[in-house]
Amino acid sequence: MSLQVRQAAEHWQFVAPILRKPKSEADYDALALALDELLDIMGEDESHPLASLVDIIGDWIEAYDEEHHPMPAVSAVEVLRSLMREHGLSQSDLPGVGAQSVVSEVLSGKRQLNLRQIRWLAERFKVSMEIFV
Repeated sequence: MSLQVRQAAEHWQFVAPILRKPKSEADYDALALALDELLDIMGEDESHPLASLVDIIGDWIEAYDEEHHPMPAVSAVEVLRSLMREHGLSQSDLPGVGAQSVVSEVLSGKRQLNLRQIRWLAERFKVSMEIFV
C-alpha cells in the first residue's frame, strides 16, 4: 500500500462526509456549506492545495442543481424584457437595436433579433451573446 493511500485511509472518516455526491437536499445543503467554508479558507488563491477539492464539490453541486433545479428555458424576448426592467430602460433607450418601433416589434415577437443587435445588447448589458439566441 502506498503512503498516499495509507494516509487517505487513515483520515477517510474525517474526509468522507464532504467527498460524496449529494443524493438529497440535506446532502446538497451540507456540501454547499462545506464549499463555502473551503472558499473562505482558500480566498482568491486558485493554486491553494484545496482548489481541486473545491472544483470537485462545485461540480457535484452544479450537477445536482441541473438535475433537481433546472433553469426554465426563456426566450430572448423574455431576457431582454427582464434586463430592461432591471436597468429601468424604455424601448427608446436601446438605440443599438433600432428605433423604438423596431424594439417594439422585437418585444412583441413580430421581429427576431439579428446578429448585430445581439452583439450590441450583449455589450450593453455585459452578458454573453448566447442568452439572446
